Amino acid sequence: MAKYKPQHSRLLFIDREINTGKHPNCSSLAEEWEVSCKTIQRDLEYMRYHLDAPLEYSAKHRGYFYTEKNFELPAMNIKESDLFAIYLADKLLIQYEGTPIYDSLCSVFKKIEQSLPNKVSLDPGDEPSRFTVFPPSNTIFRPGIWETVTNAIRTFRRLEIEYQTPGSDPVIRKLDPYHGVRFEGDWYVVGFCHLRRQILTFSLGRIIDAKMLSDSFEIPADFDFHKLTGSHFGIHWSKNEIDVKIHFNSSVAGYIKERKWHTTQEISSNPDGSLVLSLTVNHLLELKRWILSWGDMAEVLEPKSFKEDVKQTITGMMGRYQYSE
Repeated sequence: MAKYKPQHSRLLFIDREINTGKHPNCSSLAEEWEVSCKTIQRDLEYMRYHLDAPLEYSAKHRGYFYTEKNFELPAMNIKESDLFAIYLADKLLIQYEGTPIYDSLCSVFKKIEQSLPNKVSLDPGDEPSRFTVFPPSNTIFRPGIWETVTNAIRTFRRLEIEYQTPGSDPVIRKLDPYHGVRFEGDWYVVGFCHLRRQILTFSLGRIIDAKMLSDSFEIPADFDFHKLTGSHFGIHWSKNEIDVKIHFNSSVAGYIKERKWHTTQEISSNPDGSLVLSLTVNHLLELKRWILSWGDMAEVLEPKSFKEDVKQTITGMMGRYQYSE
């Protein structure tokens, strides 16, 4: 066993050895951990006088034991600020409610809570709740899809999926699942599609059926998800690089300034309080939807082809709302 490990790790080791009921002593503990007997003796004193461990020495068994049968040291040494972070993280779990991993995450946090000292609580105040998290909408998976896909990702097993895009008939595909992605309430799997012979992205919510095949696969050495997605704006991406400029009027300029919308963004302010947001993206679909969400408070300036595309969409929308007498 490696020397010079942190004291907290050593204390947990001593605690586990004592809880075996074998009555370990300084010599046996020191030999196992490869430290001196004096180091172990100091650890035992620290446990007794600073961690309130009910520790006693048995002359009959020539070793140490706990006088309280169920005592064990907490697995973590947590500061107040750490506790508050855990409390908020626990609150954030609500955004996964309704997804297959929600119960697993709740179980993990329950174990964290149970491992804390009895004097510590995850509730940061007297009120039942001081913070609220509004979860995003979540995609609904068909039974078994999540488990099958995630197991295939973990074990490098090929999948056969029945996949249906909106407005199309279902298609059977074989897929080597390389990477899992969560984006705005949906889960996606990125991998090599044997039907299209290229790396594609599939929404788990659109998979009708999935089964894990006996075939295994290897992820290519040159596959890098972050390089693949590059300057994406959303879940879609391509090999293009498109420079976009968007004008926002003064009524929403403050909202645009206060958030990081994209890694490449640059903002230039105008004398009238409006601004121009510049960014470089490799796909326009979700950027277009985002721009339209701002209504007449946003206008595409460049490129002209994108400006025309947005204009045609708006014209089509206007036609939907024209009523004949």
